[in-house]
Amino acid sequence: MLVRLMYASRAVPAVDQEELIAILKKSKANNHKSGVTGALCFSEGVFIQVLEGGRTAVSKLYNRIAGDARHTDVVLLNFDEIDERRFSGWSMGQVNMQRMNPALLLKYSECAKLDPYAVSGKVSMALFEEMVATAAIMGQ
Repeated sequence: MLVRLMYASRAVPAVDQEELIAILKKSKANNHKSGVTGALCFSEGVFIQVLEGGRTAVSKLYNRIAGDARHTDVVLLNFDEIDERRFSGWSMGQVNMQRMNPALLLKYSECAKLDPYAVSGKVSMALFEEMVATAAIMGQ
């Protein structure tokens, strides 16, 4: 059974661009092996990630992330059983915030800032869907 999970977390101050690249590299390798796909967005110390795959694999990965010392304030935004993957092209895609039109953020929130804690999981998922449609996600 396939599932899609979306969560948000805050990064500890030690997570910088170099650490983010290391996380993405490791995620791509591990996710490929476990059949997990998805996308990661990191902006101003906030992570939003969508994970897709088998229920057991996605649940194990989420629990590992929730226990990772680099994350605080981990919040489950959305969890659904799905018929097909939306992010199947990425073992772990990364949102390119430089290519993101601020109007897209304004469409879904009070200001042009990524803040999943201020909006519903449904709204955060809609934002991710538009990021895919506007090619704001890069990498595989």
